[in-house]
Order: sequence, then structure tokens, then C-alpha cells
Amino acid sequence: MNPIVGITVILTVLQAAHCQMIKDLSACLLGQSLRVDCHYENKTSNPLTYEFSITKDNRKHVIYSSTSTSKNIYWSRANVTMHKNLVCLYLQSFTTSDEGVYMCELKATNDYTGNQIKNITVIKDKLEKCAGFSLLIQNTSWLLLLLLSLPLLQAVDFVSL
Repeated sequence: MNPIVGITVILTVLQAAHCQMIKDLSACLLGQSLRVDCHYENKTSNPLTYEFSITKDNRKHVIYSSTSTSKNIYWSRANVTMHKNLVCLYLQSFTTSDEGVYMCELKATNDYTGNQIKNITVIKDKLEKCAGFSLLIQNTSWLLLLLLSLPLLQAVDFVSL
């Protein structure tokens, strides 16, 4: 086998093996609801499945899953939305009894690396309020551009004085 062909095959397999990856998992309070944001990078157009769960008292409880229709104690209070590279769990009427380790689990169809999983510990008294523009920060390039242009804007103000 030609070494160049072999290297090409290995690189192709490695690239395909990492179809999606969870980049960040965060939690905040939105009024009386808990919002858990699962930011991911997806390098494929294959369908994505997700599951949000909580671990309390060493037991895992599924809150919401795209692959299961079974109802549980969280089902009536839980809602999930998907945006570009973001899956959001909303848990209404969040109380201290809902505290625990929350998990986001993602799987892209035909992704051979298995599921991507991230955990976050959620304690009500330590949660911050959700920022109103957090969905706009999904693509932070505009924010970086704004921050880098601040010195230029200040220089223009100084010259006009």
C-alpha cells in the first residue's frame, strides 16, 4: 500500500471520528426556571440526539431525551429547544429539590466516537441570572470584533475633542 494513501485514509477516519463535541455546559436562572445550555461543535449534517439528566443521591434521572417518549417526574416541567450549535434545557419551577449534577449527552448518527457527555453541578443559591443576549454569543466573533475595536472608537472620540 502506498504510504500517502495510508496516511490519507487515517486522516479521513480521524476527521470523521470527531463529528461533534460538547464545547461548554452552563446553567443559569431565567425567572423561576433553570436553563442549562449545552454548546457543541458539529462537523456533520447527521441528525443529533440529546439527553439531559440529573444525578441525585447516586441515581441518574432522565429529565428529557430526544430518543425516549417515556414520561417521568420532570416531563411536565421540562422543555428543550435547539438552535445552531446549542441545545437548551428549561426546567420550570426550579427549587432546591432539583439541585444536583446535570448532564448533557449528545450523539450524532454514525459518529463512531460514541456519546459526548458533560456535567455541571447546579445549586440554586449559586446560580446567576441568565443574560438576555446569551443566544447571540453562540458565535463570539462579533463580540471579539467589538472588543478589539473599542480602542479605535475611543481614539476617534479623543480626536474629535
